Amino acid sequence: MSDPWRLDGRVALVTGAGRGLGRGCAIELARAGARVVLVARTEAEVSEAAAEAGNGALAMVADVTDPDEVARVVQSASGLGELQVLVTAAGTNRPGPARDYPVADWDLLFDVNVRATFLACRAFGDELLTRGAAGSIVTVSSQMGSVGYPGRVAYCASKHAVDGMTRALAVEWARDGIRVNAVAPTFVETPMTKRWLDDPEFRAEVLDRRLPTGRLAQITDVACAVRYLACDASNSVTGHILKVDGGWTAW
Repeated sequence: MSDPWRLDGRVALVTGAGRGLGRGCAIELARAGARVVLVARTEAEVSEAAAEAGNGALAMVADVTDPDEVARVVQSASGLGELQVLVTAAGTNRPGPARDYPVADWDLLFDVNVRATFLACRAFGDELLTRGAAGSIVTVSSQMGSVGYPGRVAYCASKHAVDGMTRALAVEWARDGIRVNAVAPTFVETPMTKRWLDDPEFRAEVLDRRLPTGRLAQITDVACAVRYLACDASNSVTGHILKVDGGWTAW
């Protein structure tokens, strides 16, 4: 039997792969043997990430909130071989109090966190359904998809939406051999979270009062969870939100 933790011979598409979690996930999937197509908006970042991933990784520049751009990258990825894995790691956050939260920021979060996730899942799913192929989709959610947090009304709402989307797609495509799961990490030290975690008061709030483990997640913690959901080791897992949250939601 082949190793269920390997992805040899498969093509994986990762959005938001230029930095942070997306980059880490792309590199981990390449280590597992996949040929990875990394997608991001910034050419220099995504090219550097693809070079680090190796194993024939391909960098593509695209705006994943645009359905035509998403269709283009899925078509390109499918032309490289057996496209079987999608990781939707494109995401953003702009915290602020609900009372005067800018509508423009609300729209931005839903465009990047929800719309882009749906467009990638839809295009990837359509490609697999058209050729009758099985595959695995891993969306990137957050522990904020299960709880609330002050100053993060839009982020919490968008990640709750990702969780609901993940479960709905899992049910709709299960009989077609397409598994759909999510990883839901706690705060991870990435370029996006650095500006908040550099605040000593906020960092203490997270580490001392929110996280039972008392440690932030690392990119590799999340990337390894994504690898599990992407590979055959999780063949009976679908519609699941895998929390990599240090016990945040266990309180």
